[in-house]
Amino acid sequence: MLKRKRTRERGKLRLSQYFQKLEKGDKVTVVRELSETAVFPKRIQGRTGVIEGRRGKAYIVKIKDYDKEKLFIITPIHLKRVAQK
Repeated sequence: MLKRKRTRERGKLRLSQYFQKLEKGDKVTVVRELSETAVFPKRIQGRTGVIEGRRGKAYIVKIKDYDKEKLFIITPIHLKRVAQK
């Protein structure tokens, strides 16, 4: 897991990803943006989940955490949409 950004990317924040719109049922991957503070556990970094809804500016994502399915509230900067077949 990365702890720092590369020198050329340091301080950059992709606004298009910050304001992305996701719909209920979209599959997303959790990819931590290093320039923003992540408020979710590190163990879900790289996991794939489904959007369940929205709470304020953040999204509710259902992720299978070991044996149980759990709901996490994650801001859109840390989410990446997965192309569905």
